[in-house]
Amino acid sequence: MSRLAYFLRESLQSSRRNIGTTIGGTITIFLCLLMVGISILFSVIIGNVITSVEEDVDIRLYISDDAKDEQIEEFDGYLDSLENDEGNVASVTLMSKDEVLEDFKQSTSNNTDIVDQLDGNPLPRTYVIELIDQEQVEDTANNILANETFQAICDNPDDPSDSIKYGQGTVQRLFLIVDLIRYACIAFVILLVFISLVFLNNTIRLAILARRREISIMRLVGASNGFIRGPFVMEGALQALVGAILAIIVLVILRVTAIPSLDNMVNWLPLEVGGTVYTIIYIVLVLGGLLIGILGSAIAMRRYLKV
Repeated sequence: MSRLAYFLRESLQSSRRNIGTTIGGTITIFLCLLMVGISILFSVIIGNVITSVEEDVDIRLYISDDAKDEQIEEFDGYLDSLENDEGNVASVTLMSKDEVLEDFKQSTSNNTDIVDQLDGNPLPRTYVIELIDQEQVEDTANNILANETFQAICDNPDDPSDSIKYGQGTVQRLFLIVDLIRYACIAFVILLVFISLVFLNNTIRLAILARRREISIMRLVGASNGFIRGPFVMEGALQALVGAILAIIVLVILRVTAIPSLDNMVNWLPLEVGGTVYTIIYIVLVLGGLLIGILGSAIAMRRYLKV
């Protein structure tokens, strides 16, 4: 305990002697950790939005009015096999023409003129297929498209691909964008950690240079390497801890002010993040900050301190 008290006292004294570099290093770590926290929060929000979009990804099959009951039953059996034999089909619903029309009316409720212009009910019966893994939507659609029974009963037998819709192209671009955002966030976090290490390294290096005569004396009287390193490691950890606490305070302010306001502005998007996620982010920032502080100090010691 006395050794830890000595490390703490020496690190505080060193910070006061080099107040400018200490403040600069702490602010740098604070800004980097804040951006890391915001990046994680942004990733979670984007993930929630993407999940909500993915849940709306389904396959719709348009069936001809001339399709016979026997053909429908045969096709039902095929879809049941996909649902029961790990064919990526979670559920299958066959909507009647009236149900399809009612669904169309609800989706165009803001523009009733479109419904009024319809002559009777030209909309076909429609299979709505919910998926287990939305990212496999294209493969599942291609398997259905290759089914001969579907080709026979589809709304456009001359071009069966015109009778199957799942947001072709848009879905794949969506998944590509999601992957790019995830990789960009990871790269950004790595860059910020690197910047923090560089600045903390410089701060500790200045502290080492300022105390190089004292360090030489400590070595002459037989002080161990760990004893000499201790105050510098403690100094780096304290700077990182203060930076992490400041970052957490700013995130708390954003949580109670900016996020609710943004959620009210775009309430059709799932921007709400649970308290557990924030708690995890706070823990990551504290532990990550301490790791950066200790690692940055260790790197500076190894490079500049001959012990």
